[in-house]
Amino acid sequence: MNKLGVHALVWVGGWSHAEAIRAIEQTAALGYDLIEIPALDPTTIDTAFTRKLVEANKLGITVSLGLDGGADISSEDPEKVKKGEALLNDALKVTRDVGGTHMCGILYSGFQKYAVPATPRGLENSVDVLRRICERAAESGITIGLEVVNRYESNVLNTAAQAVDFCQRIGAPNVKVHLDTYHMNIEENDIEEAIITAGKYLGYFHIGESNRGYLGAGNIDFDKIFRGLARLDYQGPITFESFSSTVVNPQLSGILAIWRNLWEDSRDLAGHARDFIRANLKAAREAQKRHG
Repeated sequence: MNKLGVHALVWVGGWSHAEAIRAIEQTAALGYDLIEIPALDPTTIDTAFTRKLVEANKLGITVSLGLDGGADISSEDPEKVKKGEALLNDALKVTRDVGGTHMCGILYSGFQKYAVPATPRGLENSVDVLRRICERAAESGITIGLEVVNRYESNVLNTAAQAVDFCQRIGAPNVKVHLDTYHMNIEENDIEEAIITAGKYLGYFHIGESNRGYLGAGNIDFDKIFRGLARLDYQGPITFESFSSTVVNPQLSGILAIWRNLWEDSRDLAGHARDFIRANLKAAREAQKRHG
């Protein structure tokens, strides 16, 4: 059975104690299994407070982040690679200390638009760093998820096939593909087959709409998405991700170009997403049982 999660930015823009309480308690109240917290700056997260809070609310927790241009491990600049590895190690410590099961996101390059393709040397740097990160993560039972994003957010992994190849190059048992319906809708030729392509490497899944708003209110073919998950018999986490100018994070909102107010009621949005995901998963699995 998949654990269902929600991204913290549905609730709050930062991670002060008050924000952490609101996000975690609201997530638990709606019956979600886990919350995903962003850690672009790991120093902003009070790990002891967060862990105590998620445990009190019987929630699981995952951590996500993207590297910035000055900490890009896919660079040929050794200083940038060094800074990137240090940031990943800091985020990994946060993931461990909050009791997280997964550290996901754009962990392999800068979270930015590139003007040139990735270089072979840069890709090798990324593989080398992530191999070490995976080894450290394994000591704490943490899965590393490489999020496949669109071409405007990275020049390294834009398709499921690329991510599978990258995982194979890293060669660690705890490195997985992290797919996201928003990005798949932009880059994949066939979103259902992309899920099948990820296969055994698929370890984390983001559900989001084409406009980042309410599920079903955009143009993503969710029938194909859920059919692909059912065909694969995917059992990992599924996390709802949505953004609106109603909730602002000083770093993420600008990078993601969240200029429009797509929703105002976080609770209604998250409750709708929970029901939407559960219903579509159920329908797809029942269809798979009957038709194979």
